[in-house]
Amino acid sequence: MSVQPPTPRQKLIDAAVTHAAEHGLGDTSLRQLATALGTSHRMLIHHFGSKEGLLVEVVKAVEQRQREILRDLSRSDAEPGRADQLGRQFWASLNNPEVAQHERLFFEVYGQALQGRSWAVPLLDGIVDDWIQPMAEFFAAQGVPAETARIDARLAVAVARGLLLDVLATGDRAAVDAAMDRFTEMLSSRRN
Repeated sequence: MSVQPPTPRQKLIDAAVTHAAEHGLGDTSLRQLATALGTSHRMLIHHFGSKEGLLVEVVKAVEQRQREILRDLSRSDAEPGRADQLGRQFWASLNNPEVAQHERLFFEVYGQALQGRSWAVPLLDGIVDDWIQPMAEFFAAQGVPAETARIDARLAVAVARGLLLDVLATGDRAAVDAAMDRFTEMLSSRRN
């Protein structure tokens, strides 16, 4: 199976994801962003309709990359019963200071979508459900029955998002990590 080269649109998304991690995007004008990405504002409008449309695509791309990390962990050669260790590895990838700009952008756009802003509403499509299946697969690979795995998956998504918001608001990474450790222990103890 041959890998298709990225489209110009995908190259712009990838460049914007990288730029967002390093500099953020919220206060950047479309022209400034175009310059930083090595393109024109007209090309950004052509591919995304607006700066806001690009922001939604950046958030979706980051979310997809995070789900791929989860899938890779789920497929690792870890034996069943190690969900706590794998969960901590995944949490470390999410609660990494290097991706804090992505998390800020996620919550900014998510909030706008929840307010019904037409440019942000497309983000809501799959914002929870796209996580349920890979998270349920993660738990199922650890021996959790399918129905319970889906419930645990929804709970894990909610807890992770809440703790990510907590660390952005408080900056208290140690307390947030301790809370995630406790949550992971609670899930593990229910299964033992």
